[in-house]
Amino acid sequence: MSELRLNQLTGRWVTIVPGRAQRPTDFAPRSRVLDGPDDRPCPFCPGNEESTPPALETIDETGAWTIRVVPNLYPAFTGDDGFSVHHDGPVHVTADGTGLHEVFVYSPDHTSSLGDLDDDAAEQFMVALQRRFDAHAKLPHIRYTQAIVNHGREAGASLAHPHGQLMGLPFVPGEMLEEERAFARFAGGCVACTTIEAERSTGERVVFENDAVMVVCPYWSGTPFELLILPKVHAAHLQETEIETLTQIGRSLRDAMKILSTTLGDLAYNVGFHSAPHEHDGEYHWHIHIWPNLVTQAGFERGTGVMINVIPPEDAATALRASVSANVAH
Repeated sequence: MSELRLNQLTGRWVTIVPGRAQRPTDFAPRSRVLDGPDDRPCPFCPGNEESTPPALETIDETGAWTIRVVPNLYPAFTGDDGFSVHHDGPVHVTADGTGLHEVFVYSPDHTSSLGDLDDDAAEQFMVALQRRFDAHAKLPHIRYTQAIVNHGREAGASLAHPHGQLMGLPFVPGEMLEEERAFARFAGGCVACTTIEAERSTGERVVFENDAVMVVCPYWSGTPFELLILPKVHAAHLQETEIETLTQIGRSLRDAMKILSTTLGDLAYNVGFHSAPHEHDGEYHWHIHIWPNLVTQAGFERGTGVMINVIPPEDAATALRASVSANVAH
């Protein structure tokens, strides 16, 4: 029988339907699509730096860069005029798409991925993100920063070279407003801190934990093998996190991706970093979402906003824990 579960971070219901898919191998592997013509150089590879705008930040400790942050050549958001709403008649409302759009090239290796980073690179990944979040927070026209990693064509990546994107927005997206309301109305204190304690008490959805984080298949998983990385230190903003903790989180994110690929094979995925809006001073706990792209949303999901998950998170966590010992240092 199917089961409805409430997503405490959004207030939305999800549907768990066990039995429609039985094993990780039931999911088709992702298709491999080339970036483009063979003679077109990758703009993110070392030696092709002139193909991108000048770097906003470069980590270069060994004579060759390890991380580059550059303005997006085709930005979705640009300009510093702030958020100004205009009414075009009785129902049409518009605003200029001001803000920032940056590309976060986190490895010089064209064939790498998040799960392939060594310890130093995994730590640098989070430290560089922290610096960009801090830089965005100081800009008066930026209210929220969204960091994402899209891996694979199915996940929305247009280039194979490992990279993420940072978007500084002049408004707070609806997803974040829902999460803020969820944190505000949760009666037990912080919903994330309470989740950590609740999941530890049963252990059935915990994939692994260490001093810095707990990695779980959330009780309200809307998609198969969805992961939630919860920092154990309560902080509303990613940029408020101490460096020692942040570096451990970077390695844990890398380990989570290794576990997914060991269990499911080469897969497309999205990673989203949810931090409080920059001027936010209410209850919030920053966290990281990982969404493997194993299924396609159909009409019911798009029409209702109610996700159907064919792999109960308890089953997903059991499968993932089998790969922990080979991918997580103890």
